[in-house]
Amino acid sequence: MKQILMASVAVLVAASGATAGGIDRSGQGLGALFEKGRYLELSFGLASPSVSGTDVLSAPTGDVAGTYAQLAFSYKYDISDQLSMALNIDQPFGADILYDTTSLVLGGTMAKAESYAVTGILRYKLNDAFSVHGGLRMQHAKGDIRLQGLAYGGLSGYNVSLSGDWAPGYLVGVAFEKPEIALRVALTYNSAIKHGFGTIERVGAVQVAPGSETEVELPQSINLDFQTGIAKDTLVFGQIRWADWSEFQINPAFFTPIAGGGLVDLEDTVTYTLGVARRFNENWAGSVSLNYEGKGSDDLVSPLAPTNGRLGATLGAVYTMDNMKITAGINYTRVGDARPETGTPDTARASMTGNDVIGVGVKVGWSF
Repeated sequence: MKQILMASVAVLVAASGATAGGIDRSGQGLGALFEKGRYLELSFGLASPSVSGTDVLSAPTGDVAGTYAQLAFSYKYDISDQLSMALNIDQPFGADILYDTTSLVLGGTMAKAESYAVTGILRYKLNDAFSVHGGLRMQHAKGDIRLQGLAYGGLSGYNVSLSGDWAPGYLVGVAFEKPEIALRVALTYNSAIKHGFGTIERVGAVQVAPGSETEVELPQSINLDFQTGIAKDTLVFGQIRWADWSEFQINPAFFTPIAGGGLVDLEDTVTYTLGVARRFNENWAGSVSLNYEGKGSDDLVSPLAPTNGRLGATLGAVYTMDNMKITAGINYTRVGDARPETGTPDTARASMTGNDVIGVGVKVGWSF
């Protein structure tokens, strides 16, 4: 039954361009930790967001969200009957935003961020039902932001470069299992990770505030994963993920006092996934799931994260042959309408409506 659950996981990663303004991408899953025996997993996802609208002068913004790929690797090994370890490498957060220069209001505004994390995890079985897990995470991140257009007034042409930085974090969790009905509930806390980025700020070609450092806290989160059999060869599964995006601030030394605030302003997110999976025969299984993220308190958002909530569906299939398991699937997600804003008080500069994301994912796992 466990292999059926995996039919949706790789695909959800591919579609995560719709989550948390396009910043939360991998979901920091730990599925490989609960596989039996020694296990190796490689996954690839490709997300193609379509996020566009018109500015307040009725000019098109262009498709501001770029297509991106996601890669992940997991290895799990049993040290003893009670103790096991796993190594995960993923790309937890990212952004790829660029407004077309056809918009005089926001044209040229861009944000590009990349990250990857290496996580080592230990799991200890207290008995047949309960286990605890925990580990350390090393995360690398970097980013570039440019503000351009009439919406930024005298700060139009401002650019900040955040150089690559490594920083540590941790995770802890607990799980309950009842194998005879394929029941598993796992709760995992992922700590915030605070980066100190070497910072270069420019306005046009002029460098300002040389030699500064910008502290940025990538958010803490909690994942509640669950699954249970409901009939022969049929499984219900899901996840609830909370991420503390209200603590995610980018406040460079030159920009913040002049603008009266930082570069981004996001709200906490809660993302829900619920699905059903079924095994058709010894080789084939399939699944369907829905994913939902509620809208923020209003539709005024940062131009660097120009979406607000989401609702999507994922179709997945698993083919199992001997010790190899191939997972593939597709996700379609509608993202909520939003109005990018700047200024104090917040003033809408564009309207983004009718947008979506298509994601595909492939994952190959080997048990040995």
